[in-house]
Amino acid sequence: MTYDVLIIGGGPAGLSAALALGRARRAVLLVDGGPRRNAAATHVHNFLTRDGTPPAELRAAARAQLAAYPTVELRDTAVHAITGAIGGFRATLADGTDIDARRVLLATGMIDQPLPLPGFRELWGHAIVQCPYCHGYEARDQRWGYLVLPATAAHLVPFALQARAWTADVAVFTAGAVDVPDAARAALAGADIALRTAPIARLIADGSALAGVELVDGTAVARDILFAHPPQQQVALVRALGVGLDDDGYVKVEPLRPETSVPGVYAAGDLTTRAQAAILAAGAGMQAAAAINVSLALDPTAPRRA
Repeated sequence: MTYDVLIIGGGPAGLSAALALGRARRAVLLVDGGPRRNAAATHVHNFLTRDGTPPAELRAAARAQLAAYPTVELRDTAVHAITGAIGGFRATLADGTDIDARRVLLATGMIDQPLPLPGFRELWGHAIVQCPYCHGYEARDQRWGYLVLPATAAHLVPFALQARAWTADVAVFTAGAVDVPDAARAALAGADIALRTAPIARLIADGSALAGVELVDGTAVARDILFAHPPQQQVALVRALGVGLDDDGYVKVEPLRPETSVPGVYAAGDLTTRAQAAILAAGAGMQAAAAINVSLALDPTAPRRA
């Protein structure tokens, strides 16, 4: 058979898209074979009615609901390659099979690149996190650190100031790699936010918890949680497809019709934006599904079901 839509990625974006397309009676294959980006996270937050749910439980509940839709199929495998064009894509799967699909939805997320700091990899996802809306409440009134990188330097002041909603103890670390303008220094000082510009020697761990940040001069700054936005890259399949990327490396899509530069290939979720959260990805998946369904409705070669 030829599927109406091949969805690649079984996170919130892909699962949400599969639900909407299943309810539209489209023949969908969702392929989910990659590592979980939030594998180290213990709970999903800011997801209405699911606040505090473990990620694995959220995925399991979504899969259970998809089982009610006979046109939706799930396979726990990966996609090695995609050829063809709109209306006639062919995907080679890791399980050795080839499948055909009229449209493709990329919901593959991003790959986080650990920083070359001793202790970073071990603490990532536990005591080093990206989003205060996801982790801030549980770390309220603790000692916060914010590691600023050159790529995120423009967000230094807004991020540090918003952190004061959760705690009065905030320190910004530039690791000697970011030039902080005088206006930014004044804004931080005015909010009683410490600025540490020396290079970092290592992150001090206490088991899976963060104890502090050690600078190259031997100073140890006690911290309980560290926020950082390490570089991200697209998965190999997305890079191989040759879809257009923006200056920050995210897949470019139309605002209301999230089709990529490759006709018939759509994208939703974290791979399209730095605004990354489970509920945002789920909403983007729903939006992509609706756009794909309209595209199929306008395609005279797509089957009609009445």
